[in-house]
Amino acid sequence: MTNHSEATGPAENGDIEGFERPGRAARLPDDHPCDEPQVTLRTPAELADALPYLLGYRPEDSIVLVALRDRDGRGRFGGRARLGIPANPDDWACAAGQLVHGLVTGSERRGARPEQMVAYLCQEPAAGESGRDVMERLRPLAQKLRVECGALDVPVVEALCISAGRFWSYCCDDQACCPAEGTPMGLPGTSVLAAAATYAGIQVRGTLGELRARLLPWENDVAREQEAALDAAAMPLVSRILDDAGRSEVAEETLDLARRVMRRLAEARPVSGMAAEDLRDDRLLGHDEAATMILGLQDRTTRDRAAEWMEGDDAAPALRLWRALARRCVGSYGEHAAAPLTLAGWVAWSTGDELEAREALAMALGADPDYLFARLLHQACNEGLDPESVRRCLRTQRGGREGPEGGAPDGEEQAGGAAEREPADPSSAAQAPLGRRCRTRSGATADAMPRRARAERGREPGTKIVRPRTPAAGDRPGSARTGRTRSRASEGRGAGRTGTRAGSARTGDHGAEGGGERL
Repeated sequence: MTNHSEATGPAENGDIEGFERPGRAARLPDDHPCDEPQVTLRTPAELADALPYLLGYRPEDSIVLVALRDRDGRGRFGGRARLGIPANPDDWACAAGQLVHGLVTGSERRGARPEQMVAYLCQEPAAGESGRDVMERLRPLAQKLRVECGALDVPVVEALCISAGRFWSYCCDDQACCPAEGTPMGLPGTSVLAAAATYAGIQVRGTLGELRARLLPWENDVAREQEAALDAAAMPLVSRILDDAGRSEVAEETLDLARRVMRRLAEARPVSGMAAEDLRDDRLLGHDEAATMILGLQDRTTRDRAAEWMEGDDAAPALRLWRALARRCVGSYGEHAAAPLTLAGWVAWSTGDELEAREALAMALGADPDYLFARLLHQACNEGLDPESVRRCLRTQRGGREGPEGGAPDGEEQAGGAAEREPADPSSAAQAPLGRRCRTRSGATADAMPRRARAERGREPGTKIVRPRTPAAGDRPGSARTGRTRSRASEGRGAGRTGTRAGSARTGDHGAEGGGERL
């Protein structure tokens, strides 16, 4: 179960005609020419069926709010927000208040205050439970959402519970349309709405769990081999990165290897299905190759150069590579995943996939809450900014290396510039001097190595290094482990944690801002 909030799509993608009480007509999609098909949603069943198309995925263990507002006599779907259902019912009041308040005030900040709300509670039954049991158990949560919305003068016109392939309405007691045993959901992809969504290019991505599985570290016997390869590569690579001349050599070696692997991935035979695609990519990447790239990307300059593969023919193989490297950050190297996860999030955002971008960036912050580039990209993505501003800076950076000598902003400064245009919060770090990072005499930045490996280095505060240790009794034979503490990232990444208190939700017009990152 996740317990974080996230944006879930564009602020406006539906029309609602006369949506003054449950079951009235709603239309998807909006802002299309009149000759394009419109889908009218008239019943709670149609609203339940619409949820995956409003979000772009099928929510699990989730509270979802969808704002409605009037325009020219017709309602429109506005912002939407999702939050994991807290396991402890004592936390429900806080979660409901934060989610409702965040969505409403965030929408107000952008001049589009919601006038009504649709609420969804999605959870599968536990052992021994039925769908109806889930509905009754969550009824107090639905009531808290209605009370919180009412306190802000935004009435909930429909509240639905979706569980075990059925749905129930908390607002309708008409047995003809909302029987006590629940109403069966239609088969996915068989409704008129599904056909219209397919025609309009709206994609439903399965569940968030399936999306996150592409980015989570391995937890199998092969993971031990990958960790051993990382251990073996760590000592020589880190010492070279902390040397002025060696750092440039490692950067070139890392990027050259990444280019070769990307070509290998691009030439691979296509397969069907996300799991099959990831398995194919894993087989095309060796343990030693992965270790070299993971460690090399801990240098900020190298990472920023890799971020230039964000468009055209480079984007697809680059995204596949960053996913594969994130899966290889196993065991005590979980915190190293911040770099490939941030790159995966950046490429996804640059190519228009905001859902994967938010998930990858949230997981990067779960791996390392202090990772500045991920924080800034996450904020910019959640603010609905155009990634073209960052792409333009990266193109300039690349041109600066290829042309006359000249300085160019690094990735953190680029993302910071985008985030500063529309700060979500006056106290956020986007208003601080974001691009300033402590540097070593060799030029390595303060985030060259994960923060769990920081050590005091006299006049060089902030340098992140990995100190090799003498293998202790019980270490695997041949393992050159580095003096690290166990990363706390695996739990956070699996749950989508981004360093906030459970249940916190900062929201904007697009819905809750994914992960509520620490800034």
